[in-house]
Amino acid sequence: MQLTLPVGTEPEADPAGGEPRVPFLVALGERVRTLRSRRGMTRKAVALAADVSERHLANLEYGAGNASILVLLQVARALQCSLAELLGDVSTSSPEWLLIRELLQGRDEGELRRARLKLTELFGSTGVDATGRQSRIALIGLRGAGKSTLGRRLAEALGYPFIELSREIEQFAGCSISEIHNLYGATAYRRYERRALEEAIQIYPEVVIATPGGLVSDSTNFNLLLQHCTTVWLKADPVDHMRRVAAQGDLRPMAASAEAMEDLKRILAGRSAFYSKADLTVDTSAQPLEDTFVRLRDGVYALLHRES
Repeated sequence: MQLTLPVGTEPEADPAGGEPRVPFLVALGERVRTLRSRRGMTRKAVALAADVSERHLANLEYGAGNASILVLLQVARALQCSLAELLGDVSTSSPEWLLIRELLQGRDEGELRRARLKLTELFGSTGVDATGRQSRIALIGLRGAGKSTLGRRLAEALGYPFIELSREIEQFAGCSISEIHNLYGATAYRRYERRALEEAIQIYPEVVIATPGGLVSDSTNFNLLLQHCTTVWLKADPVDHMRRVAAQGDLRPMAASAEAMEDLKRILAGRSAFYSKADLTVDTSAQPLEDTFVRLRDGVYALLHRES
């Protein structure tokens, strides 16, 4: 059986004529050596502190040891660094990154948000017109939250065009969302999502956008959205999400409703922290549709007035 490894992890020939080495493991070994040198520790001292054999550590540093996560955690503790730093997370790739991490570590959500907004103000984004944020209204939330129904009504009330980003993604790809995932995978889907969002931002200074529920899962695309749009989280109870999806004609979740409901709750729990970054939250389960629309419209009017 042939083993297929992810890109960047294919074995490469060992110049000494030994077993092929995997680039990721070679880079990991180099980071271990660098961190050990930076700490002024001998290999023996690190091995002792990590409770691993010196030979095991030598293999790891050489890129020949495929250590377990627990061993890597022990080595990281011995080197007084995070596991992320040992594995080569980008935010540990230079002294400046490490100093920035140190400044932000331990800050609460409010402080981190202020820092993010300051960085956005300082650097902005490249290749996209940054004007008109307050007049681009992006609705976020899970499927079944009411983004399409309420979005169309909000656009009409504001006199703005309304677009569903999912339809724009399909136009870019020339196929349906499900076909994008099946044929090209999640990475390609996120690229199409970003292209569709960038184009919407460039074309429409005033617009209401219904976004895909999973957009917040991609930090690059979500940052772009937060930077260039006023965001509104349409929040709903999981039961309402499920009921509305079924009302749209998709009965697949009902085939295994108990399991589907648990999955939905987990997804909502995992994304809520990101959805809550929105400028405005409207609970679409708390009152009838008409009352929900009035709350949404009045809330958006208040945001537009505040930022104008």
